[in-house]
Amino acid sequence: MKVLIIDGQGGGLGRQLVAAVKEYDRSIEVLAVGTNSAATNAMLKAGADQAATGENSVAVASKKADVIMGPVGIVIADSMLGEITPRMAVAVGQSSAKRILIPVNLCDNIVVGVSDASMGRNVQSAVEALKKCREIMPAGSR
Repeated sequence: MKVLIIDGQGGGLGRQLVAAVKEYDRSIEVLAVGTNSAATNAMLKAGADQAATGENSVAVASKKADVIMGPVGIVIADSMLGEITPRMAVAVGQSSAKRILIPVNLCDNIVVGVSDASMGRNVQSAVEALKKCREIMPAGSR
């Protein structure tokens, strides 16, 4: 299973996601792509198997991933203070991968109808969703 984790700004959420996915199962291949080098470095230090930075990396990695994880802003052009380009949002949105998006009510995007859980709780919920995705995937891609 190839999991792509995308994050920007300081990479704090991405760092937590990488660590939680690796804690769940170290055999999952985690590719981290940051919108900037700080986010990439944070995810790499957390245990990502590979890491890259920038728009083209998001576009290429989105085609290869089985699951994409990150803040909800990764599917909204110009979100995260402009770090998510329209090309990035389209690449994530058009990917055949399952998307596990964490609600982050910042940068003018407010997600209603979800509980106001802590970021740590949201990360654990994302890993639970990853487990469910893994269960329904064909055996060869797990």
